[in-house]
Amino acid sequence: MIRTITDSFVRRQGVNGIALSCIVTAAASCTGTEKAKETLKPNIILIVADDMGYGDLSMSGQTKFATPNLDQMASEGIFLSNHYCGSTVSAPSRAALLTGKHTGHTSVRGNQPAQLLLDEEVTIAEKMKEAGYVTAAAGKWGVGHPPPANDPKRNGFDHFFGYINMWHAHNFYPEFLYKNGEKFPLSGNKLYQIDGKNPWANEPEGTGVAEIREQYVPFLIDEEALGFIEQNKDTAFFLYLAYNTPHANNEAGSFLNNGMEVPDYGEFSEKDWPDPEKGFAQMMVNLDRSVGKVNGKLKELGIDRNTIVIFISDNGPHAEGKHDADYFNSNGIYRGTKRDLYEGGVRTPFIARWPAVIGSGRRSEHVSAGWDILPTLCDIAGVTAPDSIDGISFLPVLRGDEENQNKHEYLYWEFYEMGGRQAVLKGEWKGIVNNIRRGGPVTLELYNILSDPSETNDISADHPEIVEEIKEIMKKAHTPLPVMSLFDEKVSADTPF
Repeated sequence: MIRTITDSFVRRQGVNGIALSCIVTAAASCTGTEKAKETLKPNIILIVADDMGYGDLSMSGQTKFATPNLDQMASEGIFLSNHYCGSTVSAPSRAALLTGKHTGHTSVRGNQPAQLLLDEEVTIAEKMKEAGYVTAAAGKWGVGHPPPANDPKRNGFDHFFGYINMWHAHNFYPEFLYKNGEKFPLSGNKLYQIDGKNPWANEPEGTGVAEIREQYVPFLIDEEALGFIEQNKDTAFFLYLAYNTPHANNEAGSFLNNGMEVPDYGEFSEKDWPDPEKGFAQMMVNLDRSVGKVNGKLKELGIDRNTIVIFISDNGPHAEGKHDADYFNSNGIYRGTKRDLYEGGVRTPFIARWPAVIGSGRRSEHVSAGWDILPTLCDIAGVTAPDSIDGISFLPVLRGDEENQNKHEYLYWEFYEMGGRQAVLKGEWKGIVNNIRRGGPVTLELYNILSDPSETNDISADHPEIVEEIKEIMKKAHTPLPVMSLFDEKVSADTPF
């Protein structure tokens, strides 16, 4: 009943985020027990998995391990089946997410060389602070390279606990983390030494493999998140919860032949699987439990009706740390993995739960992207989105008003590793070019995503007019990046992870 009243009023009046939150609060107060705990503005929790594919959820067809908490979250909210991440690797995807810009416009477009968010770029956290929210980030930062210790604070977060650089985030048993710009030692964790020396001393800070392992970071991130929610239950808060799972410790993959670091293999310990696959499956189980803990805490505190929880992945599935993305069919029916601009590299799950607004068991085919999340959260919080962004708010979809939802003319990606790549999605058409930095002939592949979602049949020869249209979009959507060119390899962008 609450959702029906809210949705019908929103459709008639076209209210903004502030008015919507007022309606939600007023309607939800009828439940009695939550009346005193609901805030005027909805709380916002954005959970980001690291290298999780479309096929890694039970609800998406995974059968080798179960994700009951994420499945329940979807059954109590909405699943967007056509959601695309900001990029196909970590740093540019997170930059697109936080700034509302696609990778033709962000200041961070790769894991290296050196590139950071610019001071003039406005992030989700800065807009949430403008709206009166307490802001926090926990887990993996890794937005560009090499970020300073205070980079989260510089970009709007009141509180931070976790890894600053992405190489550090490979190690699930590091000797330290960062808390609000300062090193936070983790007693009981100790890196391997070779001849009394740290073999990763010349790598980015924190890189390595632990020989002595007592404190497992994903569990510490759980504790930090639950503590923050508890401490801020009576005020509006924004929590950016960025787990570093199911990413691999790439260094452990080469050093120990197993980069899927977990405290134990749990229910998979007796499986006739390679150890890295046991570790991957247990990582997914642990990640699912983490989501369950967050939603459980919100219910326990009586604030879940007026809290929107969003779950996404930063890019498609990886094949690192001796894990094989095909072992569990992590990309489902889609072609490609991390570093590809085919569907498997950029099409990832999106789940949102917001009981006071989103009805249960909903599924939408609306095409959305990681850069849409900033304007969507601005609408929810009741603040104006920054100028000159590429994102479009999909709040109408969340509230069940798809007929009034604005749509993208196209989605665009560019990627500097692997010889350089560009992709455009426009309606049913997906155009991809590879090896654009290598100086040779470049051919645009064209797929009809509706009839050929697995991108098996290149039909570019049959539709030359569509090919030319997509080439023009690629030219228009790209702006030069100062640190390197998309069209030559004078500066290398490649990383092994």
